[in-house]
Amino acid sequence: MTRFLAVLAASLLACTFAAAQGAATAAAAPTSLATSTESPDIRQFQQIEDKWSLAENQHDQYGLDLVLSPLLVNVAADGDVTTHDQQVVQAITNDDKLYYLTQKVIAVRMMGDVAVVNGTYTVRHRVNSSEVVDKGVFTQVFQQTRAGWMCVNAQRTLVREDSNAKTKNKDKKSSTAEFPFHIPLFMKGDKNSDQ
Repeated sequence: MTRFLAVLAASLLACTFAAAQGAATAAAAPTSLATSTESPDIRQFQQIEDKWSLAENQHDQYGLDLVLSPLLVNVAADGDVTTHDQQVVQAITNDDKLYYLTQKVIAVRMMGDVAVVNGTYTVRHRVNSSEVVDKGVFTQVFQQTRAGWMCVNAQRTLVREDSNAKTKNKDKKSSTAEFPFHIPLFMKGDKNSDQ
């Protein structure tokens, strides 16, 4: 009987050591929260973003309902906060024939049944009879439901190019001075020091 208990205790001890080593090996493997560009998650969410863009470009209510959660809160680049229903109405009633949206997924972070998607977007549209192309970045939060991944929160930020910086760089002349800046206490200035 004592042999049986000794063998049982030894086997239980061996099993716990084996389980502990397996858990330590799994914990030691480096994991990244953000997925790489080769990730299947990025490919999956790029397909979802493409469906979203196509639905907006074609004024497709059903297509938007497949991507946008009824609980959606969307913050546009200009600061407007809209719900799912308002987003659908905007897409359907948009009479801008030039309107075209493209979105590119850059990173996906998975947290169980929630995913945070970051990327860039381009919107071509008409403002006061002239064509405008807006470029920016977005962050979207998706939740996995029975119907698939649905966006529950979206936020866009417009990235503007500074047109004044371009013209300033062209107008800038190179300095002919011996030193690029003037420190009055240590260097001779343009003024006569004999005063």
